[in-house]
Order: sequence, then structure tokens, then C-alpha cells
Amino acid sequence: MNTPCPQMKDLSFDHFWRTTFCAAGFLLACLLPAGSALAGAQPLKPCRVAGIKTEVQCGVLSRALVPAQPNGTRIDVHYVVVPALARRKRADPIFFLAGGPGQSAIKVAPLVSQQFSRLNNRRDLVFVDQRGTGRSAPLVCEDQRSAPMAGKLDNVQREAATAQCLAQLKKLPYGDLRHFTTVHAMQDLDAVREALGASQINLIGASYGTRAALEYMRQFPAAVRRSVLDGVAPPDMVLPLSISGDGQTALEALLLACEKEAACAKMHPNLRAEWGQLLASLPQTVRLAQPLTGQIETLQMTREAVLSLVRLPLYSPLTSSALPWALSEAAKGRWEALMGLGFSASPSGAADLAMGMHFSVICAEDVPRMKNTTQAPAADFGSDFARSYERICAGWPRSEVPAGFYAIPVARSAVLLLSGGIDPVTPPRHALRVAQALGAKARHVVVANAGHGVMMLPCMRDVMLRFIDAEDDTRAAAVDSSCAARVPRPGAFVPVGQSQSVVNTRPGAAP
Repeated sequence: MNTPCPQMKDLSFDHFWRTTFCAAGFLLACLLPAGSALAGAQPLKPCRVAGIKTEVQCGVLSRALVPAQPNGTRIDVHYVVVPALARRKRADPIFFLAGGPGQSAIKVAPLVSQQFSRLNNRRDLVFVDQRGTGRSAPLVCEDQRSAPMAGKLDNVQREAATAQCLAQLKKLPYGDLRHFTTVHAMQDLDAVREALGASQINLIGASYGTRAALEYMRQFPAAVRRSVLDGVAPPDMVLPLSISGDGQTALEALLLACEKEAACAKMHPNLRAEWGQLLASLPQTVRLAQPLTGQIETLQMTREAVLSLVRLPLYSPLTSSALPWALSEAAKGRWEALMGLGFSASPSGAADLAMGMHFSVICAEDVPRMKNTTQAPAADFGSDFARSYERICAGWPRSEVPAGFYAIPVARSAVLLLSGGIDPVTPPRHALRVAQALGAKARHVVVANAGHGVMMLPCMRDVMLRFIDAEDDTRAAAVDSSCAARVPRPGAFVPVGQSQSVVNTRPGAAP
């Protein structure tokens, strides 16, 4: 049996109500029949999570790796509860579903609980490490953050490393990788809900977490009170294909924004042409320092490598504001800016993704649908990303996903869908389609100048709070979200040495 939580230790109870809460959970677990869904539940334990100042509670459920074989291999599913501050808290906790796929919910709990502290006033916040992530039967490949750049940028080397990882994962006690899909994971999540004694819960999903939330809503609609889906990744989006066109759209929006912004246009009057010249000059042999280790390397800068370095900064408008300068520098043979930007711009938590779980999900749920999906390769981003996934998934163990997984039933409770207008991976077009399928209870809000993930924006945190706190679905649907229209797009990055020459071209600058 695994220990409850990473970097945590048990502490004595210091409040009577916490003692009562845990004791009630213990009695509930003891009184359940042996064959019930909660037979594998252990009582919550007080613990500490690095980054969270207050004491929290840790729990673990023993779950069948293969749901149809309850007496077969079992895995531990770990979760953390950040207790509500109010003495008379609401009975419906908030479950956060992490992204990736492959991100640990417990690892992002410190950031999320800090950003959404107002939600925590009256409701418990619950973070479940989905099977295959964090401490829940992790499917983790070797950490590549300090590895040579060539191995990260070259498809052949990257796929070879993934094949080695697969061989190691198969040797694990729970190494049947066919059973780490979203369908099974959401059954685990509902078992946590039952263990906590909550008749209904609120869901907040980000990126892949929105797909997980939609699947939970499909399997357990009566258990959902409200849902917030941020950066919607529907089950039928076929990620390896869609990311090419969506990335191209975001890049085109960046180039156009530079042409329309006086300061950017003055610094980079030929940016679009420079970008075309840069792609045409590839491949190139370059010598660069690895951004994290400082080690000088010689590597081939291919078209695929450059596009991967460009795609990640596009996730964040603030980070992508430096792309015009980085692209212009690279076109002149100075690669340091683009390399540093690309390597430092991984989406939040991406470095800690459990890549085994990532491929177990994508290879089962997305890649099999590629052959029946017609989508022309994007002009610049092409189809290399999709072809790489195809090659990896050709040898990855997978089970058949139920046909119903790809259907989105009409929502029985209020759903708030959030999109960033310049998101390169889950742009508004995906959420729009999902909102139409969910029906009258769904509301879609687009933050035109935001990228991937908008719920951390101050105004959107307030919208979410009022949406979840609303007394009924009608009031929830009527929550004012007009602040989304006032979120600006950051101006283009201006190097210190050039700042004075362009300052007067900024809107509103003094003459």
C-alpha cells in the first residue's frame, strides 16, 4: 500500500470539528458491506501538502485496475481535501480535474487553492490524482528537463525514448496500460465522491480536465450540481490532428497583431517575410546552450523543431508577446531567444506530466479516430505532430473505448464553458460545439485576448465564484461576465536597448 501523499506527514487533530468529520468518515467506511464501491476506502488523515499553509486531509481508495475484475490487480487512488473555512459549510464540494492528460491534481493543489481561496470559504476543495498520475499508480517516464536538446527536438530520438519508457512501464505491477482511460478514471472519481459522502459535487476542469468532466457528467449526471469547463477538449476532437490547425490559427493571429500594433510593426516591419525565410532556411546546424544546464550542444534545427519551439509560447499571450522578437532574431541566425522561450514556455505543470498515462489516454481515445477524420495539414505546422503520435501509438497497449464516450448528452445542470480567443490548442470552436450539444443549460464565455486557460484571470475567478454560488441554474446562467471583453492583449515585447525608440509608438504615449 502506498503512503497517502507525497511530501506530507500525519498530524494530530487540533480542532473538534475536524475530528468529528474524520470520525464520521471512518464509521461510514466501517459500516459499508464488503462488496460496495467504498469497501477499499480508508479514513481521511490530517496531513500537510507543500505549498499549502493550512492542514489538509489525505485519502486513498483501493480500486480494481480492471473494473470488471474486482478480485484482480488493484491500484491506490490518492486524493487531498482542502477543508472549507466556514463552520457551516456547503455539502457540495468542488472537484478539480487536472489537464495534460497526465498532470497530477495534487501537485497543482497549492496554486489552485491559493487562486480560488474564495471558493474554499464555504466548500471543500478536492484534488484526485487520476489513475496513472501523481501517487495513483503513476505511469512516469524519465524526467527529460535536463536532457540534451537534440533528444527533445528530434522525433526519432523522442520516439525511441518513449519506446524505452513503455518497456519499463509494462513491468510495473499495474503495467496493463489498457485500463488508464478517462472512462475508468471517472469511475474512480465517483468512488471518491461516495467515500466523502457527497450526494452532489461541482466540477472544475481545465484543458484535458474538461474531457474528464464531460465523461463524468455522461456517466453520473445526477451527481453533478455545476460544471466549469476551461479550455474545452471534447472527447471527439482528435487532438493530434486538431492541434496543427489550431496552432496555425494562433500563429496567424500573432503575426496580424504585430502588424496592427505600431510598436511591434516598427520593430519588425518584415516579420511575416522573416518567418517564411526562417522556415525555408531549415535544416540548419547550430551550437547553443541548453537553457537549464548551460551545456553547449551542436544540433540540427529542423522545421519540426522550430515549430515545436513556437507552439508552446503561443499558449500564453504574455509569453507569446516575445515571439516576434525571438523569430526575428532566429531569422538573423541568433537562436538563443527562441530556444530559451520555447523551453521555458511549457504549459503549467507540463514538465511533471506522467507521459505513460498521457499516451494511454491519447492512443485509446484520439488516435484510432484519425483514419476517419478528414483535416488538411496546416500550412506551417503540417502533420508531423500527428504522424509522431501515430507511430508511438502503433505499439501502445489500448482497449476499445465505448462508443457512448464520444457522445455529449444534454446537460441536466448548469455548465459554464470558458475559452481563450487566441488559444492554440483548445480555441473557442471546440467549446462552441460542446455548448450546442449540452443545450439550454450551457453558457459559453470567450475571453478574446486570452490564451490556453482563462479561469485564473482575476475577473474570471469572480465569474466562476458567482456561477457556483448561485442559488439555482437560472441565476447561474445570468451571471455577469462582461469583464471578459475588457481583458487586453499584451503589447509586443521590447528589448531594453530598444525601449526608448519605440515608446512613443505605444497607444496613449505622450507626444
